[in-house]
Amino acid sequence: MPNMLLGAFPIGTKSGANNSTSNNKNGKCKFLLLCGGYILFLILGAAMFSAIEAPKIDAISKRVQSFRKQFLQSNACLNDEDLEEFLKAVITANDRGISPLRNATNEMNWSFGQAFFFSSTVITTIGYGRVTPLSQTGKIFCIIYAAIGIPLTLVLLSAMVERLLVPARWLLGTFNSKLGHLYQPFNIRLLHLSAIVFIVITLFFAIPTAVFAYIEPTWGALDAFYYCFISLTTIGLGDYIPGDGVSVDNRSMYKIFISGYLICGLIAMMFMLTIFYDIPQLNLGQLFTESTNGETEKLHLSSNNTTCYSGPSGLYMPQRDEDTRRAIVRIRPHGDDSPSPDEAPSSLNSGIRVP
Repeated sequence: MPNMLLGAFPIGTKSGANNSTSNNKNGKCKFLLLCGGYILFLILGAAMFSAIEAPKIDAISKRVQSFRKQFLQSNACLNDEDLEEFLKAVITANDRGISPLRNATNEMNWSFGQAFFFSSTVITTIGYGRVTPLSQTGKIFCIIYAAIGIPLTLVLLSAMVERLLVPARWLLGTFNSKLGHLYQPFNIRLLHLSAIVFIVITLFFAIPTAVFAYIEPTWGALDAFYYCFISLTTIGLGDYIPGDGVSVDNRSMYKIFISGYLICGLIAMMFMLTIFYDIPQLNLGQLFTESTNGETEKLHLSSNNTTCYSGPSGLYMPQRDEDTRRAIVRIRPHGDDSPSPDEAPSSLNSGIRVP
């Protein structure tokens, strides 16, 4: 008869089952609360945006219609249908990077600099949407390029963040050695996070805001900061794009530098979020996943053939094979005196091996 292996002996099975059921219920309630709060947040955002922006867009629409009517009255030889066709042609050309203004740049969307900028917005998932492929071949290539480039970008961002964590950990160790006798570890971690946030905001928000407000002729400080935030959070609305102004010199080179800024800024944002989530007290995701952590961990352990059992201090998870062998009970039937390969010589005559 083969040896029988008992993987785990749960302690307090009935109370453990009750606790597990209670945790599952709490987890479901928290999850439903999170979903409800998220939907409510969307509804609140929609209501606020509608209340703030609807009056302004209505005013602009009325002003445009009034200007069109006055233009037709001033030019009686022009009928409404001809004006409509002209406006359609202008809007279509503008969407494709061709400005009808006399002092506009002659550089089109698909020059090398413009194409480089477009490529960077695709693989970083910013996707402003102001410039899009027009041909069927371009659309197919965009799909293939994004399918390869987006995972590649994630790999690059992760690799860069791992390297940035080295000086970040050194800074945290310095804070601990200098301030550990004065403050709690959580307070030191908050100080460390504040230092990282200050550096990121200064390098990728404050300084670029000043630069964009200076270079872009129609941008104010708020517009420039708005662009930095919308871009580095990968929202990418596309209402503000550097280099689309009619008086920007060396547009292609400018676009290439903007692409570098976007990639470095995304690395900095990912790095800052990593530091944030390294602080357990600030990781709100654990609040909605803690009830299922035990079950998930058990499934993970079982998939790796690792033994675990419940004890007075909670879930015990052996880390090594030797620990696993000591954490189980082997029962050998009578008459089978041959030792298992991993049994010690002192247990040759023992029928039951207990840690």
